[in-house]
Amino acid sequence: MNDSRILEISDLKTYYYTSRGIVRAVDGITLDLKKGESLAIVGESGSGKSTLAFSIMRLLPDNARIVDGSIWLYPEKIDLVRLSNDEMRKVRGRRIGMVFQDPMTFLNPVMKVGDQIAEAIMYHHGCTQKVARKRAVELLERLRIPDASNVALRYPHQLSGGMKQRVIIAIAISCNPEILIADEPTTALDVTVQAEVLELLRGFIHELGMSLILVTHDLGIVAEICDKVAIMYAGKIVEIAETYSLYKSPKHPYTIGLLKAVPTVHKSSSEVGGIKGNPPDLVNPPAGCRFNPRCPYVFEKCLGEEPPLIRVNNDRAVACWLMM
Repeated sequence: MNDSRILEISDLKTYYYTSRGIVRAVDGITLDLKKGESLAIVGESGSGKSTLAFSIMRLLPDNARIVDGSIWLYPEKIDLVRLSNDEMRKVRGRRIGMVFQDPMTFLNPVMKVGDQIAEAIMYHHGCTQKVARKRAVELLERLRIPDASNVALRYPHQLSGGMKQRVIIAIAISCNPEILIADEPTTALDVTVQAEVLELLRGFIHELGMSLILVTHDLGIVAEICDKVAIMYAGKIVEIAETYSLYKSPKHPYTIGLLKAVPTVHKSSSEVGGIKGNPPDLVNPPAGCRFNPRCPYVFEKCLGEEPPLIRVNNDRAVACWLMM
C-alpha cells in the first residue's frame, strides 16, 4: 500500500431507485487520493460527479443507496460505507469537509452565519460557544470578509452570493479536515468572485496541508488548482492523468472532446468545438462503451464490450479499446 494514501475508493456503485427504474449514477468507480494532493473530478452534468462526492460524505437522498464497493479512509483504513450514522457524523467536518454548490440550500436561513460556523467547532472540539464564535470570526477574516465580526451576526439572506460561499468554506475548514470536497464551488458566482474563491481554496489547501477533491464541469479552472484529473462519463471513470499531461495529450475521445470545447486565447471561434449528442440515459445505458453513441472513433468492439480502466503509463489510466 502507498503510505501517502489518505482515501481509496474501490469499485463503488451508487444507484438511485426511481419510478422509471434504477439510475446507475456511480457504477464501479475506483480512485485514490494522496495526502496533500488535489484531484479534480470532471464531466458533463449528469455524469455522476456530485453523486460520487455525496457518497463519500454519506449524504445521499432517501432514494439513493450505495449498493457495492468501499471507501477507505487512511491511515486506519476505515470503510466509510460500513460506518453507522453516529460514527459517520464524527468523520464529517472533522476529517472530511465539504463545500457545497448552492450555499442557500445548505445554510440555515433562521440562524446567524457566525453561529453556523461555531456549531461545527463546538460539536467536534467540545469548546465553549464564546471560543467557537471567536474562531468563526477569525475564519471569516481569513476569508477576506470585511467587518467580519458584524457579518457573523447576519443571516444568510443578508449576504451576497460570494459571501455566502465564503461562509460555506469557513464551515468546511473550521475543524482543519484532512480532506476537503468542493462540489462545483464557483458555479453560481460571477467571474471575478469565482477567481477570488479559487485563490482562497488554493491558499487554504497549501496552508493546512489538506487533500482536495474538486468536482467541476469546467476544465478551465482545473489547471489552476489540481494536480490530477479524473474524467467521468455516465457513471464511470474514463481517464485519469496528471493535470499537465492530460491537457498536453488527452487520450480518451471524450477527454479530447471536452478539451476542444474549452475556449482559450489561442483558439479562434472555429477551433472551439463540442461533443455531438447527449449523455446516455443511466436507467438504460448503451451496451459496451457508454460513450460509443457519441464517439467519432467507434468500432465493432466498442458496441459489445465495456473497456476496463487500464494503466497505459506511470501517470495515466484510460478506459478505451483504442488504447489496448
